[in-house]
Amino acid sequence: MFKFIKGHMETIAGIEIYPIISLLIFFLFFVMLFLWVFTAKKDYISNMEQIPLDNEKDQTL
Repeated sequence: MFKFIKGHMETIAGIEIYPIISLLIFFLFFVMLFLWVFTAKKDYISNMEQIPLDNEKDQTL
């Protein structure tokens, strides 16, 4: 099966750029996520932590 796919991929011109682009997108996404986690304000993080535990909104229904 892989030989069949590989044979078609070798005939497409310029296809070697797609794995590089996808690796770059993957790497940049996780670098940006890493930076966001370490620069987020502590009060925002603690507010987000309390959302699942907040029962006041559930009891008003």
